[in-house]
Amino acid sequence: MSTFKTKAYGATGTPLIGKKLEAMEVERQQPKEDEVLIEVMYCGVCHSDIHQVENDWMNTIYPCVPGHEVIGKIISKGSSVTKFKEGDIVGVGCMIDSCQTCEACQENEEQFCQGPVGPTMTYNGYFRPEDKKFNTFGGYSTHIVANEAFLLSIPEVLDISATAPILCAGVTTYSPLHHWNVQKGDTVGVVGIGGLGHMGVKIAKAMGAHVVAITTKEEKREVALALGADEVLISEDKDAMEAKEKTMNYILVTIPDAFDINPYICLLKWRGSLVTVGLLSKYKSATNNMEVAKYSRTVGGSLIGGIKETQEVLDFCAKHNILPEVEMIDIKNINDAFDKVKDEDVRFRYVIDMQSLKN
Repeated sequence: MSTFKTKAYGATGTPLIGKKLEAMEVERQQPKEDEVLIEVMYCGVCHSDIHQVENDWMNTIYPCVPGHEVIGKIISKGSSVTKFKEGDIVGVGCMIDSCQTCEACQENEEQFCQGPVGPTMTYNGYFRPEDKKFNTFGGYSTHIVANEAFLLSIPEVLDISATAPILCAGVTTYSPLHHWNVQKGDTVGVVGIGGLGHMGVKIAKAMGAHVVAITTKEEKREVALALGADEVLISEDKDAMEAKEKTMNYILVTIPDAFDINPYICLLKWRGSLVTVGLLSKYKSATNNMEVAKYSRTVGGSLIGGIKETQEVLDFCAKHNILPEVEMIDIKNINDAFDKVKDEDVRFRYVIDMQSLKN
């Protein structure tokens, strides 16, 4: 199959400077009959991009071109593509393909694909790599190729310059809230008011919940209230935490680093549920199973969502006038943006104007 080269920003993985992003060219395959070629317009910056570039999960394939919150325009399509046409503005999230035939895929849960290699991720190849030489390159690029079945329609009412983070941060928070059937009258705690947490606050509020924003930082109180939280709880205030024990139906934890889960478990009512979405490492301390069992509480985790659910969250955000809070940057500032994300010095998501790469 013929290939073409496209401009990109990625990391080589070589010593010293190899985990910083730099301009490069990557080779892509021309679209197959069920694929489209997309000119990338905007790409969100996710904390996962940093983890992957820095090989924090010990699975990175270099060169690594991140970016799985992509908004772009279709400029050509394969012969069997019928749902979309050239000129359509579409989204590409965390996956660009899967086996599409296994039980999980048939249930619209492509993120759990049971095919030999799992879903094909937008960057870093297969989710369960059998061939470490197979790589995919993400949205920090002028163009990207994706299967028609993995394209998202962008509702016209959404501002496309701010929509990109919904494709990861949006579905990552919507999926567990939806799965656990959060509804009007529930009290929902959202722990961590950052790139994920600020979307969790907005979505839970739109679902009708009473939302408690939980943060370590007093300076985030006014920000959380402005996002729509009904209350703000400072987790380092032990008296305030004790006063809120057994008051919450559901807690969504978006902390990206190891933390002590036990104080948050105690905030749950009987049969309440706590789900972590930002943590892909161990907890700082063991879970106190007595606190879990004696009130029949549930502790779980969630990662992303399937394509159907990602379309649902886009439509939900359009219906409820929800957009991520974003700062627009040029691609040349991406390494500085990575540093600021790690230092929590961003409100709340960076989005790259990809015209800056074309220029």
